[in-house]
Amino acid sequence: MPTSSLSMKIGNITFDRYPVFLAPMEDVTDPAFRLVCKEFGADLVYTEFVSADALVRFVNRTMQKLTIVDEERPVAIQIYGKDPQTMVDAAKIVAESNPDIIDINFGCPVKKIASKGAGAGLLRDIPRLLDITQSVVKAVNLPVTVKTRLGWDDNSKIICTLARQLQDCGIAALAIHGRTRSQMYTGEADWTLIGEVKNDPKIQIPIIGNGDITTPEAAADKFYRYGVDAIMVGRGAIGNAWIFAEIKNRLLGENRYSVPNFESRKEILKRHIINSIEWLKDERKGIIHSRRHIAATPIFKGIPNFKPTRIAMLKADSISDLFTLIDVVREV
Repeated sequence: MPTSSLSMKIGNITFDRYPVFLAPMEDVTDPAFRLVCKEFGADLVYTEFVSADALVRFVNRTMQKLTIVDEERPVAIQIYGKDPQTMVDAAKIVAESNPDIIDINFGCPVKKIASKGAGAGLLRDIPRLLDITQSVVKAVNLPVTVKTRLGWDDNSKIICTLARQLQDCGIAALAIHGRTRSQMYTGEADWTLIGEVKNDPKIQIPIIGNGDITTPEAAADKFYRYGVDAIMVGRGAIGNAWIFAEIKNRLLGENRYSVPNFESRKEILKRHIINSIEWLKDERKGIIHSRRHIAATPIFKGIPNFKPTRIAMLKADSISDLFTLIDVVREV
């Protein structure tokens, strides 16, 4: 029996069997989307990643990312940066928002982040990475976790050693994406090293696996084959919040969560768009912010000659026009 069949803890937060988390994603995991994912069974949700440099300058758009509501708890706020003192100051600002967890991003592969020595860029400067981690852990009275990758490239897959070092810094859990920075999001995620970290007898903290979990079957496979304590769903949840219900039902062998039908899924999409508009306090901005979900959602997959309608949905800039387009679509 995999250890993941038992409850696990991050700090004082206890999770039931087979925890499934919503991964942090820029321009995706805002409060509107987090609440929908929570409704369908996400055990822990993460904010978009938050720039430490912008936080210490109190940039309004960045400060807005710290907004959380009780209905989405437990929730983790993720921060990134390259300077230890700035990260400490940012963590203290984050702590004032009272999240359940502070997460440090050492995994973002995007060039504008990594090339400046933040995110996955710190995988090329392990002493600094560890300095940041230890400093943040000491600075706040909240569980501090880390999300990272296997290494910078195929020649530097250092995660097995790094996991022990991060544990020694005092983190409460470690999430590992099964790719290197050089891979970005190409190819398949390699969970072999994630499993090695989990099965290392010196690792006592929870290990959370991430990468290519897009179906309930993939989720079950990762739990059973690699014994991770939890899994994290990222791109597979975009426009598809009910994937958490599907995964939970598959793992628990019961229909604990209701999986919506075609018409209900359309209503969920519309509700998410409304929530985004309310969150941003602007109809057009809310619609534009929702377009990534509209483009990615599997709701309309397989509908013949749907491409022109999808294009029209992505061009609509009023809620009445957009909802009319959604409403007229019928299940095949």
